[in-house]
Amino acid sequence: MADQHGERGSGGPSHIHIERQRQPGWLKWLAWLALLAGLLALLLALSRCDNEDEVATVPVDPTITAPAGGVVAQTENADGSAALAGTSGLGAYLAGTEPAPRSFVFESINFDTASSDIRPAETAEIDQVAATLQQYPSARIRIAGYADARGPDPANMALGKARADSVKAALVAQGLDASRIETVSGGENEPVDTNATESGRFENRRTELVVTAR
Repeated sequence: MADQHGERGSGGPSHIHIERQRQPGWLKWLAWLALLAGLLALLLALSRCDNEDEVATVPVDPTITAPAGGVVAQTENADGSAALAGTSGLGAYLAGTEPAPRSFVFESINFDTASSDIRPAETAEIDQVAATLQQYPSARIRIAGYADARGPDPANMALGKARADSVKAALVAQGLDASRIETVSGGENEPVDTNATESGRFENRRTELVVTAR
């Protein structure tokens, strides 16, 4: 029954209007940013897996075995690899009075992946070093071979030794007495460049010469 004002006697409104609360715009952007960050993290993880697989599959010559006793190229009081002079300075050192040991890096001899062969174009430096050492017959040297960081450590140790032996053989072929030359391996230790790039790994596949006695 309606009263004189025309309203229903129940005393309540005929309907209720509910207004939905709208989310702020920044909250939507935050959700999109979280999704994007998740996708980037997934892509990064997949990329790292691919890189690890590539490192694990680098071929190594199966005929090369690790050196007995795991001998490494460490010489007390010798210069660190990152600061070594090139072998072009060997003659000036031997002509001077600076005490041994003293380390030099071969400037043009770097090896192909999983190889200990000296390329024909690199033999000129071998000839120069041999000629210099022939002028100082009392000098004794140690050749240290190195590898880049790909492949297992025992294989890299063996590869470094094989590279040092190749340089020794080339020097002996030029007339040097083999008893004056010792060979050791540094494996993947003491890199002179990054192992993350091909050019850096190329620099790390090197040999060094240490004058151990004058």
